[in-house]
Amino acid sequence: METRLARSAMKFIDIRAPFEKAYSFVADPLNWPRFSIVNLRSVTPGDDGWFTTITRFGEGRLKLHAAKDFGIFDHTWKDAQACWTVPARIVPNGDGVTVMLTLFQPPNLSDDQFNEAMKGMDLELNTLRKILES
Repeated sequence: METRLARSAMKFIDIRAPFEKAYSFVADPLNWPRFSIVNLRSVTPGDDGWFTTITRFGEGRLKLHAAKDFGIFDHTWKDAQACWTVPARIVPNGDGVTVMLTLFQPPNLSDDQFNEAMKGMDLELNTLRKILES
């Protein structure tokens, strides 16, 4: 049985901040409510490497799959709306970094819902840039 390919979107932003500063910030999910202003309200440590989140859709869970040597901060996100696995990278870029995320449309989200979520990602990445450049 053939499965359909999910629609994808790649989001990236260039940030004038050292790799160490940027990576240590995003590799700590407790920092995420500071920039993930559309989706997250709070993050607290949970069980088995998962973090408990309060999202705009209610309670959720977040698990980070990090590898600093490769700039990886992949994460799995579960809430009442959807479950997403997000490949995410920070790579050195001159005196700063480029942050990149690949997002796949979950089957239970309509195209309009996914489009709105991607607008929210743009806002969140710009907020991350403001935080890291300050």
